Amino acid sequence: MSVNTNLNQLAGDLKEQVISWRRHLHQHPELSFHEEKTAQYVYETLESFGNLELSRPTKTSVMARLIGAQPGKTLAIRADMDALPIQEENTFEFASKNPGVMHACGHDGHTAMLLGTAKILSGLQDQIKGEVRFLFQHAEELFPGGADEMVEAGVMDGVDLVIGTHLWSPLEFGKVGIVYGPMMAAPDTFWITVNGRGGHAALPHQTIDSIAIAAQVVTNLQHIVSRNTDPLDNLVISVTQFIGGTTHNVIPGSVQICGTVRSFDPNLRESIPGKMERIVKGITEAHEASYDFKYQFGYRPVINHEEVTSVVEETVREVFGEVAIDMMRPNMGGEDFSAFMEKAPGCYFYVGAGNEEKGITYPHHHARFTIDEDALEIGVKTFLHATFKFLG
Repeated sequence: MSVNTNLNQLAGDLKEQVISWRRHLHQHPELSFHEEKTAQYVYETLESFGNLELSRPTKTSVMARLIGAQPGKTLAIRADMDALPIQEENTFEFASKNPGVMHACGHDGHTAMLLGTAKILSGLQDQIKGEVRFLFQHAEELFPGGADEMVEAGVMDGVDLVIGTHLWSPLEFGKVGIVYGPMMAAPDTFWITVNGRGGHAALPHQTIDSIAIAAQVVTNLQHIVSRNTDPLDNLVISVTQFIGGTTHNVIPGSVQICGTVRSFDPNLRESIPGKMERIVKGITEAHEASYDFKYQFGYRPVINHEEVTSVVEETVREVFGEVAIDMMRPNMGGEDFSAFMEKAPGCYFYVGAGNEEKGITYPHHHARFTIDEDALEIGVKTFLHATFKFLG
């Protein structure tokens, strides 16, 4: 039996166990930087496999190293483990037991797939050239994120290439999404406070109306995208919070605005805070108001390396056939997987986890989000075959 055939059989045999791990993790979600029980569960599960050198790079992350029988390259594979502050509305038996916390983005599946990959590869140590490094990362969902912390702890030292995947509900089960070059954007955050002068809503001339002024700020921020940026550049500016006022007959003294900026180009990205503040300053001064402005640069964009991505694409074609490949466009989501790619060339790809026939159609970060668990086997097989392709 060939190695490739054997890998498929091993992944198939482990399918139910991977689903079981995913369901346990789904029942016991933990928020970013608080994954104490999750990390301990992952550590103890890895410990049961044998042949792995385990460590805790940070308080709530885990690393497992599999040193092959022969020298060679070092491949890192990453999975994130944190959940979101969402009250789950699913009613299946393994729904979250932690009120207000839910795996609404598939990280439970990511962790389960990497556990499955580690278990199978740990039993094939004598066939591996080089090293496989399994990175179970905390805090992907919350800036400054866990990836940078793990990199600072040395998990990427000596790594030659890195891969990771995201279960993706907009992509139908059976598909694997491949993107060359820019894949996910840099997600930045801004906060604006418009300070006016409050007063009676029936006497607006005695006030400096912070709501009317802030509304102009929101409208004019969109001119940065529509009129100050090359239409061929990728840029999103979204206001997601507008907070002000207490009742119907009071004009508030201040309004708080918050939102996100998404981009790929580093020069464009650097220019945005200045453009935004110029607009805020001009509008508030024109109406005798004042402002506070804060801008936070978030994760770097995820930019897939061509050669590494080519190997992943080739792997998918060989294992699942041409029909499985979906050459996807970039999207403006953010991911701190980019921190690992600062240290080694890599590829981040999607595994389709949506299934309309099963009613699995809810988007990521929705209270009824879930995945087609059959996708877990696809992720494990892709990791396994890609490992042997990369390491030879």
